[in-house]
This record gives sequence, C-alpha cells and structure tokens, in this order.
Amino acid sequence: MMVRRGLSAWLPRMVVLLVVLCSAVSILYMLACTPKGIDEQLAFPRANSPTGKEGYQAILQEREEQHHNYINSLKKQIAQLKDELQERSEQLKSLQDHYTDSLGPGLERSNPEKTPADLLEFLRSQIDRAEVHAGAKLPTEYAAVPFESFTLQKVYQLDTGLTRHPEEKPVRKDKRDELAEAIELALETLNSQNSDSNTNHHMYAASDFIEGMYRTEKDKGTLYELTFKGDRSHEFRRIVLFRPFGPIMKVKNENLNMANTLINIVVPLAKRASKFRQFMQNFREMGIEQDGRIHLTVVYFGKEQMNEVKAILENTSKSANFKNFTFIQLNEEFSRGKGLDIGARIWKGNNVVLFFCDVDIYFTAEFLNTCRLNTQPGKKVFYPVLFSQYNPGIIYGHHGSIPPLEQQLVIKKETGFWRDFGFGMTCQYRSDFINIGGFDLDIKGWGGEDVHLYRKYLHSNLIVVRTPVRGLFHLWHEKRCPDELTPEQYKMCMQSKAMNEASHGQLGMLVFRHEIEAHLRKQKTSSKKT
Repeated sequence: MMVRRGLSAWLPRMVVLLVVLCSAVSILYMLACTPKGIDEQLAFPRANSPTGKEGYQAILQEREEQHHNYINSLKKQIAQLKDELQERSEQLKSLQDHYTDSLGPGLERSNPEKTPADLLEFLRSQIDRAEVHAGAKLPTEYAAVPFESFTLQKVYQLDTGLTRHPEEKPVRKDKRDELAEAIELALETLNSQNSDSNTNHHMYAASDFIEGMYRTEKDKGTLYELTFKGDRSHEFRRIVLFRPFGPIMKVKNENLNMANTLINIVVPLAKRASKFRQFMQNFREMGIEQDGRIHLTVVYFGKEQMNEVKAILENTSKSANFKNFTFIQLNEEFSRGKGLDIGARIWKGNNVVLFFCDVDIYFTAEFLNTCRLNTQPGKKVFYPVLFSQYNPGIIYGHHGSIPPLEQQLVIKKETGFWRDFGFGMTCQYRSDFINIGGFDLDIKGWGGEDVHLYRKYLHSNLIVVRTPVRGLFHLWHEKRCPDELTPEQYKMCMQSKAMNEASHGQLGMLVFRHEIEAHLRKQKTSSKKT
C-alpha cells in the first residue's frame, strides 16, 4: 500500500520532468540547427520574404557558399605554409651542408647536437687563417691590409674619400658600436683577470685605454689590438681580439624580369640649351636606341632659350620616332626641387621608376638596368654615387687636343673622383616618392633639396642602396663664384672649384709648372753640350 502511494506520487513528477527535458532538447535543437542570416534573425522567413521552404533553401545555399569560400581560404593558407616550411627546410639543409663543407669531414650530419661545437671550431679556424699569430707572404705592397687606429674620441683612417677626414669622430653608429664593444670586452677581460688573482689590483676603466688598432680582412674577420696603461710606469697591457666572420649563406635566389619596367627620367632645366643638346645626344643613343623602355619629362623654368630647347626635343622626337616625352613650362624662378616634384607628380600612368637627373649627366644603358634592379616599390630606393669628371682642359692639356667625350669617360684617379657628397641623382618608384612626401618646396635655387629627400628615405623603413656605379658620370662644367658671396663663402666656393678642376697631383703640376719648365730647359741645354 505504501509502495503504491509512493509510485502514484512519484509518477506525475517524472512525467513533468520528462516533458521539461523534451522541451529543452527541442529548443536547443532549434537554436543549434537554425541558420543565421545577416541580421541574426533569419530563423523564420519574414512577411515579404519567399515561402518558408524557399527562404531556408536560400539561407542554406548562402551558408554553404560561405563555408566553401572559408575552406578554400584555409586550403590556400595551408599551401602557403607548406611552401614556406619547405623553403625554410631547404635553407636549413643548405646551411648545414655549407657548414659541413667548410668544416671538413669532421661534421656528422646525423648528429645535429655537434653543429654548435663544429661552428665554434670553424670560427676559431678563422683566427688561424688571419694574420693574428703569424704573418702571411704577400705578392706586392698593394696586397697589405693596413690598420686604422683609434682612441676613445677619434678614428684615424687612410680611406677618407671626399666626405671623411683623416681624423674624425666615428659618425656611423655601427662603427661607434663596434669600437665601443671591443673596448668594453677588453676591460671585462682585464678586470676578470684581476678578480681571479689574490693580489690587489686597480680596476681598469675606459680612462686607462691609450689607443687601439683594427683592420678587416673581408674573408676572415676583424682584428683589434687595444693598449691600456699598466700597473707601473712604462708598463702596458695589450688585449688582442678577433671578430671572426662566419660562412657565407644563401639568402635569396630571384628571377627578375625588367622587360616591362619603364623609367621616367625627370630633368629640371633653365636656359643651358647647348648642354641640353649634348644631353639629348646621350639620351637618344643610350635611352632610345639601346634601352627603349624610357620616358623623358623636361620641366623648364622661364622663357629664355625655351624655343631652342623645345626644337632640340622635337627634332630628336622626329628623327628617332620617339613620342614618350613630356614638356612642362613654368613662368617662375628656377627651383630644382620644385621641377623634379612637379615632373614626378604629373605622371598619370601606372607606377613607374623615376630617375631624377640633371642636364650635365651622362648615363649608359647598363646604368638604366642598374637603376631598375635596385628599386622596388615599398622596399628599396637607389642612390648611386656617380663619377665626377675633372676639367678636360687640364687633364688632356699636354696632349695638344681633347679626345671625344666617350673616350674621356674613364674611371681613373687622374680623370675624376667619386662624388660621394652628392645625392641629386636618384632612382625610386613614384609611389615611394609620393608616400615619403616629395621634395621640400621651400628650398629655392639649386642644392639642399636632394639631401633633405635623402634624409627622409633614411628615416623611413625603406632600404637605401648607396653604391658607386660605373655607368653614371657628372660632366665637368666651369664653376663660377659670384662677387656677392661673403669672404668665407667665396673661399669655400673656390675650394670646391679646385676640387672639381683636377687631382691633387695635377694641380701641383700647375703650381710648379715654372720650375718644371726651367728644369726641362736645363736638360735640353746640357744635352746639347754633350
């Protein structure tokens, strides 16, 4: 009886519980299986929508397309990751193979744990190969690698170029950090030796550093010899350090197709019609006839000699069947920066390589390809160091006649110099020039705007490629120093003029020409007597 009462009381509760559970499962099923629309309210068709069945079919089709696109996207990402993984694996294998070849048969490829030890052995072998413990037999005096010396404040260098001085503070951060690191390691070495000994020694500081020497052998490493004050008078401590270079590594293997890469040469100009005629001869031969993937933009200031310049341009266009040029005339004072800026911005075609050029520049067809190869939109800009020609009248004065221009363009110490202080000739994609902000249009006249643009690129994330090139020449022209300059400015102008006229030796020959002529007369007189 008691059991029957219990069952009658428990049974309704179970029924209610089952109903609740079934309802909950149904609700969850509907929530999980109902497709979501754009507004998250597509569980039931709307009044103006198709019938319920058609609406659900449309929604299901849409969701199926979304999943299909998502799956395709994932497949592409997986394929890209596989390619990258394969590339990294090949690079790692190439690096391990290179270490094996460099270190000899002692490297066991099957035991990767040995690689760090073998690499250390290779780096130590670089010390034995370099002139650290013993000298090397050299074929001539030109094969010797000289040291450069330094103190805490100055570097004394042989390779000065035109912008560096025999004695100067290290300007480049990498050089400052390199020498500072060498001094710091030397101090650590000295002080660690003192701490290991039981006797009392003073702690070495940077003020104890007297001088250092360093030299770099490109295939081995950099040797440093640092001298410090000793504990007593006439005693010194010398620390010798060596920064070994590791094996060369393959980074990229690219196939570059420049067949459709157009260069727009932008030239600002005012007057100088005779120079423009010479420029167009070079442009026709190298740009039109040999290269053929080129556009010319001339931005002309003022009206004087304008008709003559336009006639030269039009004659070249007719005779060479060349139509890829733009002529822009501005009725205002000459500004190189503004001319280049306008010439760059007026271009309406696809992204193009811009070569900012002056009328007294000579370029080869090979240089145009160098310009293409060293520019990359969003990544690289090119700042070539051109070869500046000395005054042909001085260089070839003793020959009786000046040879043709093409024969003058020889890269030698007697014929010119690398113009490493100039930044006006540059190649970059138009998109990079626009994104960087272009030229500073407040700079008037000639000069200053090129350095300002160069610094903009240096302060950006773009790679700035700076290198001497054999196919780009600055043709000599007379430099005038106006009387309006201050005495100091006039002196600097004359120094610059002398630098552009001839080499040190040639200028010396001019200074001492009377003594040389007198010597030659004496030689002739003595030969007649004999």
